[in-house]
Amino acid sequence: MDIQVELAQIIINEEVDQQIIVLREVDGQRSFPIVIGMPEILAIDRRLKGVMLPRPLTHDLLEQVIGDMGGHIAKIVINELREHTFFAMIHVQQNQKAIAIDSRPSDAIALAAGLRTPLYVAEQVFDQLGL
Repeated sequence: MDIQVELAQIIINEEVDQQIIVLREVDGQRSFPIVIGMPEILAIDRRLKGVMLPRPLTHDLLEQVIGDMGGHIAKIVINELREHTFFAMIHVQQNQKAIAIDSRPSDAIALAAGLRTPLYVAEQVFDQLGL
């Protein structure tokens, strides 16, 4: 079962390369951090704030390609935790076709940021984290 979460916090520390996002359960108390890189956290922050650049960056380009192909991002699911690494799936709906795309959570969240795309975490991931 997937549990809906929200991006509760982004912590940008320009003095180190490892940045932190915190996901929090929408209808509960559980939360956990994910460590990501500087480019990804800046992309998340920029897209959440709606900052448009003169040319599309990678996440903007991917959003445009999905849209131009008749699809939309239906949801993001953090579906696995393996050897201290999180894995995610980007779920795209294209007409009657559902497509699941393997992704790093940071890229999936950056892609979804600002789109009001629902975020989910698999119950098994919460279990593995001991939450």
